[in-house]
Amino acid sequence: MAELRLQGVRKTFGAAEIIKGVDIDIADGEFVVFVGPSGCGKSTLLRMVAGLEDISAGDLLIDGKRCNAMEPRERGIAMVFQSYALYPHLSVYDNMSFGLTLNRTPKAEIDARVRDAARILKLEPLLERRPAQLSGGQRQRVAIGRAIVRKPTVFLFDEPLSNLDAALRMDMRMEIARLHRQLGATMIYVTHDQVEAMTLADKIVVLDGGRVQQVGAPIDLYKKPANRFVAGFIGSPKMNFLDVRVTGVSGGVATVESPTVAPVPIGARGFSVGDRAVLGVRPQSLRREPGHGRDGTLRGTVSLVERLGAETIVSLDTASGERALAAIPQDEVFEAGSPVEFRFEPAAAHLFAA
Repeated sequence: MAELRLQGVRKTFGAAEIIKGVDIDIADGEFVVFVGPSGCGKSTLLRMVAGLEDISAGDLLIDGKRCNAMEPRERGIAMVFQSYALYPHLSVYDNMSFGLTLNRTPKAEIDARVRDAARILKLEPLLERRPAQLSGGQRQRVAIGRAIVRKPTVFLFDEPLSNLDAALRMDMRMEIARLHRQLGATMIYVTHDQVEAMTLADKIVVLDGGRVQQVGAPIDLYKKPANRFVAGFIGSPKMNFLDVRVTGVSGGVATVESPTVAPVPIGARGFSVGDRAVLGVRPQSLRREPGHGRDGTLRGTVSLVERLGAETIVSLDTASGERALAAIPQDEVFEAGSPVEFRFEPAAAHLFAA
């Protein structure tokens, strides 16, 4: 397999700079997910790694070798696209072997590679079928199999599950995770779905506006977001953000409050008394426990209740006109229009500059 390094990589289209200086190190055998909203530059960055887009500035190194000017076929990379890109008139076997045939690989080696990939992906009974006779998940496995037979040093996935329904996406996530364990391959995966990122990645790269916002293990990004963007993007339902004012500062702790939030001390530096700030609290950190003005009390009026069986999502309107969500890990009954108090541990909250 291979290690991969991006050093000061930039991409411009005319006067527009799309990728604005990206530095990422990807270890041999690591599963890295590029995640971010539409237009953040994640697919462009992946295409630059693949050689489908030129690198305007900076360096791409694969196993220490500069690859900026290399043709895609010379980089030892295989890519799985959002569209399956299968030849409709060819069988599964021929679709998987097509690239090897073009490279004039010996027939015996082609057969061995295709059948080995089919065994890994459980496609052996389907080798003689054509794409029209396959389900969406089976077609995606054929596309992955076509990448496997090339024995690449790096696998690239560009939102490969976005065309599948929710249940099939879950199955395919498990398939891709199993494939990574089995092959031990270096993989880069692009998605806008933070659930996919959290469940698949060894390391997540969060992108926004062509810049890296944070790099780290999924649980680190969830518990210790570097900024408000990462905090709001990672986690479902998304983090609550509430406007507060700093009323006290002492020894790395800022006390904040608002008409909605009772005074609460938050571990944070760089704030002064009187500063406006934004308090971040995850819906899962809120619990139904009257605070009576104690630290970590959030007050509001119930506006909507989603009873999902194993979880109840409560939407509440606050006195300051903000909306907050609470995720209660059981089936509970709330009455719309009724006042309610939730508590959270101050240690579980985050404070961001306004």
